[in-house]
Amino acid sequence: MVAGHFGLAAGIKKIAPRLPLWALLLASFFLDVVFIFFAAGGLEKIIPVDPANPNAYGGSLIQAYYTHSLVGALIISAMAGLFAGWRWGRQGGYVIAGVVFSHWILDLLVHRPDLPVFPGNAGNLPLLGFGLWQYPAISAIMELLLVLGGTWFYFRAAMQAAQGSANPEQRRRAMTSTVGVAVLLVLLLVSNVLGL
Repeated sequence: MVAGHFGLAAGIKKIAPRLPLWALLLASFFLDVVFIFFAAGGLEKIIPVDPANPNAYGGSLIQAYYTHSLVGALIISAMAGLFAGWRWGRQGGYVIAGVVFSHWILDLLVHRPDLPVFPGNAGNLPLLGFGLWQYPAISAIMELLLVLGGTWFYFRAAMQAAQGSANPEQRRRAMTSTVGVAVLLVLLLVSNVLGL
């Protein structure tokens, strides 16, 4: 779902043109950035469903009981939003917080039930996840739609910014950046689906 997360972030540029693309992309993946530190500390891990094919698209159970719990994701989102609000104003903070939390929403759709409600799976409630990764074609199509939709909205935002500029070179830059974003996202999706 990496390409899907990034596709959504690129599309958010349309409604938040003042936020830099790198900040939106980082926000969309921020739960996984924090996960890396928790995994390095031995608190969270990824377990392949099929050890013979550990890189299969969606072929992992992710035991991220802190960073990917519902409450943990809300806390991380709020912290990222507070920091972003300090840097880009209140509205920018809200957008960044929303993009960080969108990661959990998208993961809820594709993950097998491995997302707890509370950090550390406190209360031992049922784990959440609709499991679309068990249907790779459906999951890949959904992710492709996120990539295409995000690229389209990014293109519209870039062209809108170019039209407001007195520099005619801006239109070419907008087109070039859109093509670059689209190519990178599609390559990322293809590499994920193929397990590369």
